[in-house]
Amino acid sequence: MRALISVSDKTGIVDLAKELHALGVSLISTGGTAKLLAEQGLPVTEVAEVTQFPEMLDGRVKTLHPKVHGGLLARRDSPEHMAALQAHGIDTIDLLIVNLYPFEATVAKPGCTLADAIENIDIGGPAMVRSAAKNWKDVGIVTDASQYADVIAELKTSGKLSDKLRFALSVAAFNRISQYDGAISNYLSSVNFEAEKLSEEYVPERAQFSGQFNEQYVKVQDLRYGENSHQQAAWYRDLAPAAGSLATGVQLQGKELSYNNIADADAAWECVKSFDSSACVIVKHANPCGVAVGANPLEAYSKAFQTDPTSAFGGIIAFNRPVDKAAAEAVSKQFVEVLMAPDFSAEALEVFKSKVNVRLMKIALPAHYGDVRNALETKRVGSGLLLQSADNHELALADLKIVTVKQPTPEELHDLLFAWKVAKFVKSNAIVFCKNGMTMGVGAGQMSRLDSARIASIKAEAAKLSLQNTVVASDAFFPFRDGLDVVVDAGATCVAQPGGSMRDQEVIDAANERGVAMVFTGVRHFRH
Repeated sequence: MRALISVSDKTGIVDLAKELHALGVSLISTGGTAKLLAEQGLPVTEVAEVTQFPEMLDGRVKTLHPKVHGGLLARRDSPEHMAALQAHGIDTIDLLIVNLYPFEATVAKPGCTLADAIENIDIGGPAMVRSAAKNWKDVGIVTDASQYADVIAELKTSGKLSDKLRFALSVAAFNRISQYDGAISNYLSSVNFEAEKLSEEYVPERAQFSGQFNEQYVKVQDLRYGENSHQQAAWYRDLAPAAGSLATGVQLQGKELSYNNIADADAAWECVKSFDSSACVIVKHANPCGVAVGANPLEAYSKAFQTDPTSAFGGIIAFNRPVDKAAAEAVSKQFVEVLMAPDFSAEALEVFKSKVNVRLMKIALPAHYGDVRNALETKRVGSGLLLQSADNHELALADLKIVTVKQPTPEELHDLLFAWKVAKFVKSNAIVFCKNGMTMGVGAGQMSRLDSARIASIKAEAAKLSLQNTVVASDAFFPFRDGLDVVVDAGATCVAQPGGSMRDQEVIDAANERGVAMVFTGVRHFRH
């Protein structure tokens, strides 16, 4: 058996080569890899010796040769192929270990020049990978260090790779080439090329959205069905998921997650991550129906649950602090579909042992989890895709513009920032009443902002919560004073809205007339 090794990332390659040598595998290698293996005392034949042609053009040409590709592509069960190899003095290559030039890492560096980007586009590597992957029945193609252990294990057990492993390696290889080419396409089609500036030091300006958008996902699992039982579905994650995102979570117990579970869980998790203090978010049908902060998870949950106990039934619950026994016992008294937290105490897990259908998700949060968010958001439309930067805007006290005679109190300002965070995660049109770090009424997803305001009041009344002296956040401006009148009639004394309407002055005058404080945020949070 002969193995050709040509790797840019040499992590683990010496140990792999030693294992292969011990199994009697002949080693062929290129440039720096060959030098490294020789320094370790391993017998290795350089590719230039195999091809009888020197590496040239600064290493750009070294494996693009019939003696390499013929050895990879020849079908061993074809007499014609084998005769051709013999006639031209070509030996077969049975195992190819390749990883590619680090193009993605190179272009991710600040100040990457166009010359550096181009130089890190691998040519010979992908060509060899495709050849070996196409001929998977006869050749094993290894493209990642995580595959080394399985390859060695099978070689030690049976002296060869199984069809199953070779096919899996081939699929992984083609996936890697797809990812690599997609990254190159994304980069090059984002470059605003300026010929007059071209030099070795030229760092091109890049468009935020590339001319062609290539994104790769890896399947996490097939789902029983989609949004409805007659639809089929699967869950995919990014190649490199953001730390602390839903896709990094581990399900500790419970039934398989459904399509709707995952969509709602993401809404709850992204919302709860936005709070610095201990918080709890309860979501139903992608909308927060209860959000609160507290001294501990139990207090946060108890306050969030009060907002809308009816909607909380069968909801998704997320904490941004580890769940302890006290919080677990409180949550276990209601019907919950999914419960998420950075961790669960042993006592908390014991509480849920008997609730075998409750899905518990542990999602590790990085230290500065508020800063870790997806950079882009996508939405599928007919034969197309909408792509935008994610709504990661964080409002600070300094951003608020007080536009009324009455000034908000410090307590109201604190609650306004809380209400504004919640409103960002409520479907438009969104109206959110809050007080003392707790949602008191949430109106979501209505065609009229007026109706959202009324629904929020109705829900508060149903939950037996008083809206007197509450603050209100509106995700977009009030186009007329009537929406303001509804929330003030309900008991609000302070309102946050983006501003920017033709009738802003009319609404400001109405607020002054009603004796309430109002601030403009200067930014809206539509969420469709």
